[in-house]
Amino acid sequence: MIPFVRIDPDFSKQQLILFLREWYMHPNGALPAYEFNFSDVNPPVHAWACWRVYEMTGCQDKDFLLSAFVKLLLNFTWWVNRKDAEGNNIFSGGFLGLDNISVFDRSKVHNLEQADGTAWMAFYCSMMLKIALELALSIPAMEDIASKFFEHFVAVVDAMNSVGGTGLWDEEDGFYYDQIKYDTHKVPLKVRSMVGLIPICAVLVLDSDKINQLSGFKKRMAWFMQNRKDLSRHISYLRPDDNKQHKLLLAVPSDVRLRKVLRYMLDENEFLSKYGLRSLSKAYEENPYNYFHTEEGKTYSVKYCPGESDTLMFGGNSNWRGPIWFPIMHLVIQSLRDYYTFYGDEFLIEFPTGSGKSINLLQVADEISHRAISIFLPDSKGIRPYHCNSIFSEEHWKDLVLFYEHFHGETGRGLGAEHQTGWTALVAELIQLSILKKDCLLYTSDAADEEDS
Repeated sequence: MIPFVRIDPDFSKQQLILFLREWYMHPNGALPAYEFNFSDVNPPVHAWACWRVYEMTGCQDKDFLLSAFVKLLLNFTWWVNRKDAEGNNIFSGGFLGLDNISVFDRSKVHNLEQADGTAWMAFYCSMMLKIALELALSIPAMEDIASKFFEHFVAVVDAMNSVGGTGLWDEEDGFYYDQIKYDTHKVPLKVRSMVGLIPICAVLVLDSDKINQLSGFKKRMAWFMQNRKDLSRHISYLRPDDNKQHKLLLAVPSDVRLRKVLRYMLDENEFLSKYGLRSLSKAYEENPYNYFHTEEGKTYSVKYCPGESDTLMFGGNSNWRGPIWFPIMHLVIQSLRDYYTFYGDEFLIEFPTGSGKSINLLQVADEISHRAISIFLPDSKGIRPYHCNSIFSEEHWKDLVLFYEHFHGETGRGLGAEHQTGWTALVAELIQLSILKKDCLLYTSDAADEEDS
C-alpha cells in the first residue's frame, strides 16, 4: 500500500484496516500469511505500513491510526506469546518470508533462535512506540502504552546483543547470525545473509520536542534510564545542539556494531551489487557455507546463486541466496536515513568498502537507492536491465514496465513472478524521494544564486 497511497490514499487505508478486521485476523491476534497457508508467519510489518500511510497522507487521520493500533496490539501480543518460546525476548518465526535463505527450512527447526525474527520484533516495538507517542499527543492514556513499548524495545535489543554473553551477535565476524540451541550449547549458523542485515532496520530516533509534550512518558523514561542502567546502556544520547534540542537513538546495533555490519553490506564482493543489495553474500560463490547436522548425520550447504534457485526448497521458484529483493532493501534504505538524522555528518563510512572514499549515511542511502532504481532505467540502446531482451526496446514494448518478484544479483534481470507490484512497486517510492531531493537541491541552488545576485 505504500506506493498505492500516492494514487488513492483512502483505498490504501481501507486495505490496511481490512486485514485487521475480524474476517481476516484470527481471534488470537494472528494475521494470515498468504492465500494457500493462512497459518504461516510473515514479518510483522503491518504497523510500519500503517504508520507510513498515515505519515504520507499528512499525519492528520488519527482515527485511522487509532483503529489500526488497537488491533495491532492483539497481533503484537500473539507474537510475544507464540514466538518467544522461553520468554527471554529471543524470537523464532520460521521462514519469515525468506524461503531458502538458510541452510535448511527454518519452519521445521524448533530449537532455532533467529536473528531476523528477534530483529523484526524490535522493529515492531519501535513502530508501535512511534504510533503510541503520536496518539498520546491527543489521548493521554496512550502514554502508558508508549512506555510499555519503549521498555519492551530496549529489552529485545538487550537480549539480541547480550543473552548468553553476546546474544545473536558474533564478535569475531562482526555480524548477526541465527543460532541452533542445544541442551548445553549453541551453534551459530554463520551465513552472511539478509538475516544479519535486518537488525539494522530496527531504529527509532526520539527528539525532545515530542517527549517534552508528554510529561507522563518523559517521567517514566527518565526513571527507566536512571534505574535500569543494565538496559538503558543500549540507548544512545545526543547532547543538545544549538537549538537546545536533544535526541535519543533506539537501535539494535551500537555505532561500533553498525559499522561492522555496514562494512559487509557495502562491500561489492559481499552484498553491494551494481543494482542494489544482494540477499546473500557473494563470498559464498566460490566458497559455499557448509553445516554438518550431527543428529541427522547430514551436511547442508548454501551457495551464492544470483539468478534462479539451485534448490527445490519452497518449490524452487523463489530464491533468497543472491538475488535482489525490494522489500527489505527499501527498509534498509529508510533505516540508513533514520540513522543519519541522529549521527549526521559525524558518522562516515567507506563506500564501497575498500574504496578509500567515505560518505555519510544519507549519501549511502541515496547511492543504494540509485542502484535499485537503475534496474528500471533504459540504457543507451533503450533496454532496461530487468528485461535483458532487445525486444523491449521496440516502439510497442519499450514502455511495458513489469514488476518482477526479485532480480538477478549481477545483471539486474527480472526473476520470478512478473507482476509482483505488492513490493517491487516500492521502486516508485524511491524514485519519488529521489525527484523530491533533486527539486529541493535545485530550489536551494536557485535561492543561493538569487542571494549572490
